[in-house]
Amino acid sequence: MEHSDEEKAAGDDLVLAWPRPAANWFEAAPVGNGRLGAMVFGGHGRSRLQVNDSTIWSGRPQGPAEALAAVVASGAGPERLAEVRHAVRAEDHRRAEDLLMSFEGDYSQEYLPFLDLWTTLEADGDAAYLGRRLNLDDGVAAESFELGGRSVRRRVWASRPARAVCVEVTVDGGTADMRLEMSSPLRVVHLAAGAAGLTLGVEVPVDGAPMHEPDVAEPLRYAAGADGGYDPFAAAAVRVAADGEVSASDGVWSVRGMSRALIVITSSTSAADYWADPADDVRSASREDHLARAVRDAEAAVAAGAGELLRAHRRDLHGLLSPARLTIGDRRSGTFDVEKDVLSGEDDGLVATVMFQLGRYLLASSSRPDAGPPANLQGIWNADMRPPWSSNYTVNINTQMNYWGAESAGLPECHEPLFDLIERLAQTGGRVSRELYGTGGWVTHHNTDMWGWALPVGMGHGNPSWAIWMMGGVWLSHHLWEHFEFGRDLAFLRDRGWPLLRGCAEFCLDWLVDGPDGRLDTIPSTSPENLFLSRRGTPESLSYSTAMDMALIRAVFSHCLEAADALGLDDPILGRIRTAMPRLRPPQIAPDGRLREWVEDHQEQDPHHRHLSFLASVYPLGQIDPVETPDLAAAAERSMDARGPGAMGWSWAWKIALRARLGDGRAARDLFLEATRPYSDDPEVNVAVDGSQWGGLLPNLFSTHPPFQIDGNYGFTAALLEMVVQSHGGVIRVLPALPGEWSEGSAHGVRCRGGWIAGLDWRQGALTSLTLRNALAETRTVRVRLGGRTVERTLAGGEEVLLGPSLDIRERTPGR
Repeated sequence: MEHSDEEKAAGDDLVLAWPRPAANWFEAAPVGNGRLGAMVFGGHGRSRLQVNDSTIWSGRPQGPAEALAAVVASGAGPERLAEVRHAVRAEDHRRAEDLLMSFEGDYSQEYLPFLDLWTTLEADGDAAYLGRRLNLDDGVAAESFELGGRSVRRRVWASRPARAVCVEVTVDGGTADMRLEMSSPLRVVHLAAGAAGLTLGVEVPVDGAPMHEPDVAEPLRYAAGADGGYDPFAAAAVRVAADGEVSASDGVWSVRGMSRALIVITSSTSAADYWADPADDVRSASREDHLARAVRDAEAAVAAGAGELLRAHRRDLHGLLSPARLTIGDRRSGTFDVEKDVLSGEDDGLVATVMFQLGRYLLASSSRPDAGPPANLQGIWNADMRPPWSSNYTVNINTQMNYWGAESAGLPECHEPLFDLIERLAQTGGRVSRELYGTGGWVTHHNTDMWGWALPVGMGHGNPSWAIWMMGGVWLSHHLWEHFEFGRDLAFLRDRGWPLLRGCAEFCLDWLVDGPDGRLDTIPSTSPENLFLSRRGTPESLSYSTAMDMALIRAVFSHCLEAADALGLDDPILGRIRTAMPRLRPPQIAPDGRLREWVEDHQEQDPHHRHLSFLASVYPLGQIDPVETPDLAAAAERSMDARGPGAMGWSWAWKIALRARLGDGRAARDLFLEATRPYSDDPEVNVAVDGSQWGGLLPNLFSTHPPFQIDGNYGFTAALLEMVVQSHGGVIRVLPALPGEWSEGSAHGVRCRGGWIAGLDWRQGALTSLTLRNALAETRTVRVRLGGRTVERTLAGGEEVLLGPSLDIRERTPGR
C-alpha cells in the first residue's frame, strides 16, 4: 500500500489501513464533527458517502408532553402507584405488573439516516486500488488509486470549524471526469442541481416505532407539513469548487477534465433549531430559510479552500485528542493493517492501544459542545430507517457507558452534550415526576431521545424488567458530579450541576417510602434487565430496594452534600438528605458469599446475565473498593466469577472495568481478548439479546453483538485506562490492575479526580516514572498509591513533579 509523503510524515499519528474499498457499511470508515457524521466507503468508480446529521430524529418537540397526558388519562398516577406498592409488598406480582402497564407510554423516537452522496470518477484505461486509511489522530479518511494511468487521491474529513463534511479529490498525471448525485431514504421534497452544486430538502417522520414493536400499523409516519408550529424539515447543500467543464441536469452535477475538486456538505434542520433553543411555543424556520442556511455554510466552506479547511480541522481535532495517550507495548505510531495487525490479535498490546484511541476518536467525532445531541447507541452513524433499539438513548447503562471515558481520557468538553440532554430531561421529567408519581424533582426511565422522553416505554406490554425503572435520571446525574470531580469547576457546579443534582435528589427523597423495618425503600424496584425466581418459581422483575437503586441514590445524596459544601450552600434539602442517608439499605452479602442483587436471596433466572447492575457500586460509583471495603469487594469478585465471561461489547467493557477496579488485571485482559476477536458471522443478522451468542469486532473495528452498538467502543477506552490509572476515593492509584503480559507501556495526559493530570511509564511490569500536575491554581496535596505504598505530595498551583519508581520526588517544574 502506497502513501503520499504528507501521509508518511504524520509523525506519531496512529493510522488504520484497509487494502480494499468497503463492501458494506460495517467496513466503512467513520468521520464526524459532533453534528455531521459520515461513513466513507471509498473505491474507484461509483463510491458512497453515507451521511448522518445528529438532529435527524423522528418525532416532535411536543411528543413527550402528549404521551404523558395520554398515560395520565389512562388512570396512571399516585393513587394507582399506591396499589402497585401494596401488591409488590404482598408479592402479588401479576397484579403489580397489570397495574404498572398503564404507566407505560408508547416508545421513544428513532435516530435516522439523512443522505447519501454518490461520487463517480471515470478515466480511460485500467484502474488499480491502492488502499484506504483512517487517521485516528487527525480524523482524515484517505484513499489512493490509479485510474487510467493517473494517480488519484481522495481525502474526507468532518470539520467542526466549518460545520461541514469535506471531500478533496486530486488527480495527478492527467484529468478525470466526476459525477455527483445525492439521495435520501427520507421523504425527498426538494432536489436540485446547478453549476455550484446540489441542494436537498427532506421531511422527517413525526413518529418512528422501534423494531421490537412490530404491530405498529405505520412504523414511520410522516405529517403533512408543519405540525403544531413545528415543521419536520431538513436541508442539505453540496457545493463544489473544481477545475474542468461543469454541467448540471436532472439532479446530477458533473465535471469533465478535472484535476482537483473540493466538495463540502452542510445541513440545516428544524430539529437543530429546537435543540439549540427549546421552547414550548415551537415555530420552525421556513423551508426556504433552511435551504439558504445550508447553502451559505457550504459556500463559506468552499471559499476557504481545501488547504485552510484541512488545517483548521487538524488544529481543532489535534487540540482535543493530543493531550491523552495510552500505549501498551512499544507501538503507538504508524500505519496498521486492520485485518493483519489488529483483528489478528497477535499483538494484544497494539490492539489495546488502537482500541483506546479509537474510542476517543469516536467520541470526539460524535459529541461536541453546541453541535447537537449527545452520542447515541450508534454514536452519530446509522444507515437504517428502523435501527436496532431505535439508535436512541438507553439510560440503564448504554448512554452512561458512552461517556465513562470522557473525563479520564481527556475529553471533558465532549461530555457537555450529555449535560444538555439532562437539562431537557429535568424539564420533561419534572412533569412526569409530578403527574405520574406525585413526587418533586425530575425522573427518567429506561429510554430517552433528543426530545427528552422521560416516561416508561413499552406500549402497555413492555416487561417491567426493562420498562419500569425509575433510576435513569439518577444514574445520568452521576456524570454531572464526575465532570466537577475531574475539573473542580465551581462555576459549572453552581450553574448547571447543583440545580440538576438537587432536582434528582428531591425526586429520590419523595420516591423513598418507609419500610416495615425502619429502612427507606424504593418500590417498585427492578434490577435492569434481570429477572429472579419467586418463591413460587416464576420469573419476576418487581421487588423493592434493589442493590442498584440503593447505590445510585446513595451516590446522588453524597454528591449533593459534597456539592453544597464546595459551594457553601445552605439548602433545606440537605437536612432531608442527612436524615435519609443512614436509613438507606447498605450493600448485603448473600449466604453464598456474593453481593445481593435483590433485598432477599432470590435466585437469578439467568445466572450469567449480561447486565451487572448490582455491581455499579464497584464501577463506576466507587462505593466498594478492595482496600476500603475488602469484604464487599471479595463478594463482588465472587459475583463476577458466577456471572462468567463473554456476551457483547458493552457487557465486556463493563466487566473489564469492574475487574480493573477489583485489581484483577489478568481477568481484565482475558475479557479484553474475548471482546476484540473478529466477529465471524453475518453482522446484518441480529442475535438474541441474552448473550448466548457472543459478539466481537467488525472489519471497521466497531463493536457488535450484533446489532452494532458503539457503547462497547467507548467503554473499552474507559476500562483500559482503569487498568493503568484510577483516581476514585481521594487516591490516585498507579498500575492497579496491570496484567503481566503488558509489561511495558505508557500513559500520558490522564485526567484524575480532584483536578490532577498524571503521566507514567513502566518497564518489565514496574513503574519507571510518574508525573503529576496540579491543574488548579491553589497549592494542594495529592495522595498516590503504588502497590501497598501510599504517599502524599504537595504541589503549588500549576506545578508538576516527576516521581521515581519508589514515588520519590526527582524533579519539580513550576506552574506557568
